Amino acid sequence: MKFIDYLEKKRRNKPKPKLENWLHPWALIATFFWMGRGPFVPGIWGSIAALPFGWLIMHNFGVTGLLIAIVAVTIIGTIASNWVERTSVTHDASLIVIDEVAGVWIPLLIVPTTGEHWIAGYALSLFWFGFFDIIKPWPIGWVDKKVSGGFGVMADDLIAGVIALVCTYGCLLYFF
Repeated sequence: MKFIDYLEKKRRNKPKPKLENWLHPWALIATFFWMGRGPFVPGIWGSIAALPFGWLIMHNFGVTGLLIAIVAVTIIGTIASNWVERTSVTHDASLIVIDEVAGVWIPLLIVPTTGEHWIAGYALSLFWFGFFDIIKPWPIGWVDKKVSGGFGVMADDLIAGVIALVCTYGCLLYFF
């Protein structure tokens, strides 16, 4: 229960972003087609919504395809996040979840798309990414505080994704 209280306190302390034009293309991208409007911790909704797309890309185009998608989402997400930050006048507004999309796809690079372990791999990817994205240990927390703009929004989640990849790999290796 303490963890839920921590999340709620963190959410209450963050300023409420104001975004006037939810239909603007950059708003659609930054919110991952309105997933950022989800109730209670929108980042989780963004991460969950991103998983099926990551699986489809990985299944049809392999690791190379998913890497290209991560780079493309990072570049486009940086531009979209910059636009939302300027429009809402809020750094790393909770409605921006495109960073979660890029971040949660990183551990998927090592998860098989078929076979008996893919569900466990996807659950581990989501768990570890969400854990590091919420807790923000060093260097994630440092980047979150010190790097500004759209790249700052994206960078902390990319680092969380890399750390989640290592943890997911370790769990899959150990348990399966």
